[in-house]
Amino acid sequence: MAVIFEILKYILPALIVFFTAYFSIRLLIKNDQRKRDQEIVMKNKQIVTPVRLQAYERLTLFLERISPDNLVLRISKDNLTVKQLQNQMLQTIRAEFDHNMSQQIYVSPQAWEVVKSARENIVKLINTTAQRFKPDEPAIKLSRSLLERVMEQDRSATKMALDYLKQEVRTFY
Repeated sequence: MAVIFEILKYILPALIVFFTAYFSIRLLIKNDQRKRDQEIVMKNKQIVTPVRLQAYERLTLFLERISPDNLVLRISKDNLTVKQLQNQMLQTIRAEFDHNMSQQIYVSPQAWEVVKSARENIVKLINTTAQRFKPDEPAIKLSRSLLERVMEQDRSATKMALDYLKQEVRTFY
């Protein structure tokens, strides 16, 4: 029995020192790993945030470019018919959308849906307004009617989408 106590007298302090060292070293390693993870996250934010902001800027520009009043001013020419103006507007919207489609990676799914919805509403507005006229009538009639319909709206689809994007960008700061 005395031998067991003699052995315990040496083993117990050694075990206490071992476990203390083990848990201390383990805690230090975990803290160090946590610091490294935080540094990686901060570096990623420094890289990704400007890219995300650029995506919001591009989508803002997209929405401005496809707003009916801007489309009419950019595309409308004297010798066009209603059908030609309608087709050119829709082609422009399609081309702008295709050009900016990759931006969905950097924005929230909700923001992307708002942008898509605005585009669809503008296409619908153009098509329904164009249906009021004969295809071979002068494009000025379609242009005037589109501008009147846009002015009648309290908030256009592009304005609502722009407001949503601005609100979402404010969360970055």
